[in-house]
Amino acid sequence: MVASHPPLTADLTAVPPPRRPLDRAADDDDPVRRWYENELGWPTVPGSTPESPLRLRLGLRFDVLDVPAEAGRAALRHLTGASPVALRGDRMRLLVAAGSAEELPGLLDWLEWGALALDLRAIGTGGVMRAPRPPEPGVDGLGEVPSERSARPESGEGEGVVLASLPEPGGRTPRPSPREVSRAAGGRRPLVPGRPGALQGAAVWLRPPEPGCEVEASLPTVSALGGRGGAPDLVRVVNTVATQCHRLRLRRARP
Repeated sequence: MVASHPPLTADLTAVPPPRRPLDRAADDDDPVRRWYENELGWPTVPGSTPESPLRLRLGLRFDVLDVPAEAGRAALRHLTGASPVALRGDRMRLLVAAGSAEELPGLLDWLEWGALALDLRAIGTGGVMRAPRPPEPGVDGLGEVPSERSARPESGEGEGVVLASLPEPGGRTPRPSPREVSRAAGGRRPLVPGRPGALQGAAVWLRPPEPGCEVEASLPTVSALGGRGGAPDLVRVVNTVATQCHRLRLRRARP
């Protein structure tokens, strides 16, 4: 004789509901951060609040030369078209090979610029820079030089190896016009005012990085000196930037 069993009933209170995928942190849902970390593989530092900007961690994939925009513009001819360059206010950030910040003090001495206080600095291991807005489709990432004066580095921004820093009392650094910037970058179109990345005080890409490409191959490096590799020569970049910074200093000193 077959024993009968009571009909099975679904006890919804005893069975837990299906688990939802773990929610990622709010800052991980930031599309800008995803672009840098997933598309480029660049380490980032999220802002402490929703209003705080995303920052890029320096010294791992690259260091940065922070120079007046006019001085940096003169050095663009020494870079390749794939060398990333950013703008914020009247300052230009030239991405250089990781470790360059430690090499540059000796390099400046070798170029006989070490005795002068120049309005340039190198930021390397332990430093960060504000992450420019990723380029918009069809715009190529070229940014107009904002009309406002460059903001002072925020807390934590720019900390790292500093070459030289010269406060320039009185006067402002002459800014290249949008047309001059466009000409220097090969005629690419500027960001449309009012769109993200064209906001006053925001960091923008003059020459944006290319997703899927190893950025290291396009960065100025000391090892390119005398070599035949495709990397730009950091010595030429630094000498040009230092020369232009010195000219700017002499120009401002005129009565």
